[in-house]
Amino acid sequence: MAQQSSAWSLFFYSKIFLLIILAGIVFTGFAFLRSYYQDYQVKQEIDRLKYEADNLEAKKLETLEVLKYVQSPDFAEQKARMEFNLVKPGEQVAIVKNAEAGVNTSGQVDNKMVESSDVSNIIKWWRFFTGD
Repeated sequence: MAQQSSAWSLFFYSKIFLLIILAGIVFTGFAFLRSYYQDYQVKQEIDRLKYEADNLEAKKLETLEVLKYVQSPDFAEQKARMEFNLVKPGEQVAIVKNAEAGVNTSGQVDNKMVESSDVSNIIKWWRFFTGD
């Protein structure tokens, strides 16, 4: 029995036991680091998904606001005025002719306006203010 306990004590004080313990510590350390890194990645993914969920929630609220506006009578009135040129009863409409169209009052194309695309801005401003 004394020889068995001395064999075990020799084993525990040997370099082989030290290498086995060291390998176990390194293996456990790597396993811990790997699980810590995976936990870190999962937390990063959770944060990213929360951020994306917040963005989608904001977009959903914005879309609902747009939907509410599109379903409102104000939107229908605006579309009727802009696209179909409708007016409310009692309103008066003023038509302003576009000066850049290059059409004079007789319905012919104004040569001055066509030629002005080749003219510098300074001359265009001069003509605008002087009425040439």
